[in-house]
Amino acid sequence: MEGNKFNIVFNINPLGLDGLEATLVSLIRNCSSPHDLKIWFLFNDFSNKQSGLIYQIFEALQFKGNFEVINYKASEYFGNLISLHGDYTTYGKLLIAKFIPIDTILYLDSDLIINLDVLALRIFDFKDNFLAAVSRSSIKWSLDRTFLINELNLPETQAYFNAGVLLLNLKKWREGNVTDKWKGISEKYPNELISHDQTLFNAICNGEFAKLPDNFNVSWHPKLIEPTQVENAIVHFIGSPKPWDFLGKFIHPGYNLWFSYQKVLNISKVKKLSLIYWVRTWKIRKSIYRASMQKKRYNN
Repeated sequence: MEGNKFNIVFNINPLGLDGLEATLVSLIRNCSSPHDLKIWFLFNDFSNKQSGLIYQIFEALQFKGNFEVINYKASEYFGNLISLHGDYTTYGKLLIAKFIPIDTILYLDSDLIINLDVLALRIFDFKDNFLAAVSRSSIKWSLDRTFLINELNLPETQAYFNAGVLLLNLKKWREGNVTDKWKGISEKYPNELISHDQTLFNAICNGEFAKLPDNFNVSWHPKLIEPTQVENAIVHFIGSPKPWDFLGKFIHPGYNLWFSYQKVLNISKVKKLSLIYWVRTWKIRKSIYRASMQKKRYNN
C-alpha cells in the first residue's frame, strides 16, 4: 500500500450516512493500527454540512489516520443507466481508478459492520487479477442471470460475487483498460444492468477474479435470524429494510449489532427528521411489509 498506508474508499450519497457511522466506528475500533489507514470518500451530491459530519465522527473517535473527500455528481456519469430507486450513486465505485491516483485500495459499502482487522489484507496476492471479492454462488442464482447468460453468453456455473467489499488493484485496472470495458457494456445495455455496478463488475471479470476469504463479506438479510459468522467478519446488511430504516429496530435481527457501533453522533436519529429518509421509506415500503410478516412468522 502506498506510503505504508492502507487505503480504503467509500462511495456514498447523503442517505448513505445512516449506515456509514457504524461502519466507520467498527472499522477503526477493530483495526490494530488505525493511524496506518487512509480513508477516501467519493461523495455524490453532498452539502458542506453533510460532509462536515465525517469530520465530527473522526474527531469523536480521535482518528489519527488520514482521510480525503472527493465530490462528484453521479448522474453526470451514469444518468443514462438504470437507476437504483432513482439514484445513480452505486455506480460511483466504477470511478475509483479515475479519481484516486494509487495502485491498491479496499472498497467498502456503507452498510457494513467491520468485525475484523482490515490490515489482514495488507499483503494480498491478486494472482494477476485487477479485483478480489468474496464469492459464494454462481451466475445461475443471481438476479441478473438472464442478462449475463443470454446476452453476454456467460456460463451459469461461473462464480458470481457481491460488490459490497472489493479489493482493487488499480494499477492492473488501468493497464487492462477496465474503464473502457465497463463503458462498452453500459453503453450497449443501459437498461439491462439489473444489479447495477455489480452486474458490470461480474461481466467484466468473466469469472476471473481473486478470492477474498469468506469472512470478508458475510450477508445478513432482514429475513435471516443470524448469519453463520458475525465475529471476525465483515457483516453486510443486504436488502431492505436496513437496521436503521423505518421499523428496522423491530424488524431486522441485526439491529443490536448495528446499534452497538451507532453511539458516536447517532446520525441515523437525526436523519429521521429529513425528507430523504421518508422518501426512502416510501420506496422500500413493500420490503418493510414483507420483512415484518417474516418476523411475525418467526415469532409465532
